Amino acid sequence: MNLHTVNIIIKREYLTRVKKKSFIITTFLVPLLFVVLCTLPTLIMTMAKEEAKKIAVVDKSGIVAPALENTATMSFTQYPDADPETIKSSLDSIGMDALLSISALDTVSRTVTATTYAAKPLGVDMTSDLERQINDAVEAYRISTYDIEGLKEIMAEVKPDVRLVSYKMDESGNETLNESGIYMFLSMVLGMIIYMFISMFCGMVMSSVIEEKSSRVVEVLVSSVKATELLFGKIIGVALVALTQFFMWIALTVIILAVIGGITGSGLAGLAGDPAQMTSMTSQIPGAAMPEMQDILDAAAPADSLSAANQAAPSTGAVILSTLSSVNYTQLIIVFVLFFVFGYLLYASLFAAIGSAVENEADSNQLVLPLTIPLMIGFFIAMFVYKSPDSGLVFWASMFPFTSPMVMLTRVLFGVSTWELVLSLVILILSFVGCAWISAKIYKIGILMFGKKTSFKDLWNWLKMK
Repeated sequence: MNLHTVNIIIKREYLTRVKKKSFIITTFLVPLLFVVLCTLPTLIMTMAKEEAKKIAVVDKSGIVAPALENTATMSFTQYPDADPETIKSSLDSIGMDALLSISALDTVSRTVTATTYAAKPLGVDMTSDLERQINDAVEAYRISTYDIEGLKEIMAEVKPDVRLVSYKMDESGNETLNESGIYMFLSMVLGMIIYMFISMFCGMVMSSVIEEKSSRVVEVLVSSVKATELLFGKIIGVALVALTQFFMWIALTVIILAVIGGITGSGLAGLAGDPAQMTSMTSQIPGAAMPEMQDILDAAAPADSLSAANQAAPSTGAVILSTLSSVNYTQLIIVFVLFFVFGYLLYASLFAAIGSAVENEADSNQLVLPLTIPLMIGFFIAMFVYKSPDSGLVFWASMFPFTSPMVMLTRVLFGVSTWELVLSLVILILSFVGCAWISAKIYKIGILMFGKKTSFKDLWNWLKMK
């Protein structure tokens, strides 16, 4: 293989792509979109507040209605002797938006049944607040039935409010505050980025190969250079485009966030939104996913709602900044570049081989499927690495070359032994070398094959040719 020829092809592929309007537009547009995504939760929570509702209350138990308190989004009007069916059918005429019907008290289980009726369903936050008030009323009634003086105060005093403060120790024994929820967020973002980059730029390589083949330009190119030189020049050229765009995205995003933080005076952390509002929103997610992040957000509650011990605990901002400062960014960037480059080379060589075997992108769908499946599996595993970064599934996924680029990158944040990193990288490099050899054999034959729809059997026969 002539390295000078490969260098010329790399330069051609690189300059052709970076000069395109689409490259320039996406390079500057993506950081702006990222900043919008950072600020969007705050805007949504600010603007998506529920309208105030007037709620008619028919309480047959006699214990709930007296305990209901009006809020910014709910006002209650009691109809003690009314028939719920009558109220339900005349909500508009009496100026009410909904009916809250409380059943008679069940003296055995000491509870009630609550039902709401409305033309438009109540919002999640409003329903949650209503349930809380009803449960508080039933709890207060149950406490009163024990007829123990000061029982309510005793129950409040014995209820614990312990918050776990976590420290991370390095090899030197230094301790830094950390919160696993931050690692969870970073790992999910990094897994998504590397998946997006590999799939996007590998698809770009395949499309370029198909375009050159279908236009018969490749026949002119292979008359001047070897097919393998064209293959690797194209792959490396697109890889350099990807790295250029990635580092420009990082630089532009940091600059834009810093400028906005300087203008608003809120700093970069202020773009994340109001923690109290985030707590309310997160609590409504089914399964209460992200408990670690929930702990961070709960720490932003008013000081008078916390115990004296917890008021002395580190602030939310201190924990977040300490966690972010404890990340080994040098290692993270090196690992990202290495696993992205070789993960990309692994997939790109196979995508290029498939591109050479077909004449249009529609014919490539069947052949691409075996490659997209492990890529997606790696992405999904990377999304849940934070739950158990040292589990068997995660470990082997970080070693398997077709999933390791996503999974190992996310594991690094939680601490990975040097031997694991080296072993995973060596396996990935050796797999790339093997796949590159296979792809080169397919590419040399497939790039000049026309007029026949290629199958897996054809690819196997091409591999067996000398």
